[in-house]
Amino acid sequence: MGASAETTAFLKECLADALIQLLETKPLEKITIPEIASLAGVGRTTYFRNFSSKEEMLVYKIITLWERWAEAHHVIIKRRYTTDNALTFFEFNYSIKPLLELLYQRNLQSALFSTFYSYMMPPQGAEPMDCYKSSFYSYGLFGLLDEWIMRGFAESPEQMARLGTMI
Repeated sequence: MGASAETTAFLKECLADALIQLLETKPLEKITIPEIASLAGVGRTTYFRNFSSKEEMLVYKIITLWERWAEAHHVIIKRRYTTDNALTFFEFNYSIKPLLELLYQRNLQSALFSTFYSYMMPPQGAEPMDCYKSSFYSYGLFGLLDEWIMRGFAESPEQMARLGTMI
């Protein structure tokens, strides 16, 4: 009998949380699947059933955090960047500042970009122009966020939103 979607989501998040906890003390390449599973309190097969890589767990966690944050803040447009939701975008990322700093400390910026790209891309078979626009915003937003993180979040989310709407 298969696990419910709710149970699966819980177990996936437990694995992602365990990975993040382990990242606080050692680099990704030194973390093993058995370590992650043990810390999460699940079997190794739970990892292999749900993820194909450790980076995929990080992407899952960031998307889960965004979905929760967006729901709590009544965000209507969640899968696309617009000038109307620029502040929301930067406020969310500021709210997960410790996680983003950890990813950068461990040279895992690619997980953040993968999150943007997978979340913002239109479904397969979409119109080419929609795909180009989504790619443009994914790369552009990642560039702004990347620079903001590397500068230690020096500007406020409000300043970044203004910057993001001017460019």
